[in-house]
Amino acid sequence: MRRSGSTLAHVAKCTVILADINDFAAMNAVYSRYFPAGRLPARTTFAGKKLVLGARVEVECLAVAAD
Repeated sequence: MRRSGSTLAHVAKCTVILADINDFAAMNAVYSRYFPAGRLPARTTFAGKKLVLGARVEVECLAVAAD
């Protein structure tokens, strides 16, 4: 993102996978530090089993390149 001149403000959508859906509130608290109200990208969040390397959270973001 940095090489294209983009920032987190250019993120259009995120997909968040939680190993335990009960971690949703904690994930949301951290997520809101990076994406404050007023510039939240679209987001899909769901629970999944056996994330890579035993991770508890996996986040994939799609960003638009800066002009």
